[in-house]
Amino acid sequence: MIVGVGADLCDIRRIQRSLDRFGDRFRQRCFTELEQARSDRKPDPAWSYAKRFAAKEACAKALGTGMRADVYWRDMGVVNQRSGQPTLALTGHARDHLLRLTPPGHEPRIHLTLSDEHPYALAFVVIEALPMA
Repeated sequence: MIVGVGADLCDIRRIQRSLDRFGDRFRQRCFTELEQARSDRKPDPAWSYAKRFAAKEACAKALGTGMRADVYWRDMGVVNQRSGQPTLALTGHARDHLLRLTPPGHEPRIHLTLSDEHPYALAFVVIEALPMA
C-alpha cells in the first residue's frame, strides 16, 4: 500500500548560486558525505546536487513533514542500489517519521526517480508499505 507521495522541481541555477556563495557550508549542511563524494566527481556538480536536493524535498513531502518537524537535510540521503537505481536512506527523525507511517506487520520501501532538463531537476518519491513475509 502507498503511504506517501512527494514531488519536487528544483532550479539547477539556484543550487549553483548556493554552491558558489556558500561552498562547503552548503554541501555539509544539506548533503551526506556519500552524496558529496558522488556529486563532486561529476563534470557539473550542480546538476547532481540539484537532483539530490529535489529528492530530499520530495521525500519530506512524502513523509508529510516538509522540512520541519525536526527532519533535517542530512537525515535523507540519496543512495544507489547495485543496479544504479536511486533510492533514499533515512536516518534520525526522518527515519522515525517513516516508521510511524508504516503500519504494523509491514516494512517500508522508498521508490525514487530523478530527472533533469536544464535548468530544472525533478524528483518523485513514493513510500510503500509492504507486508512482511
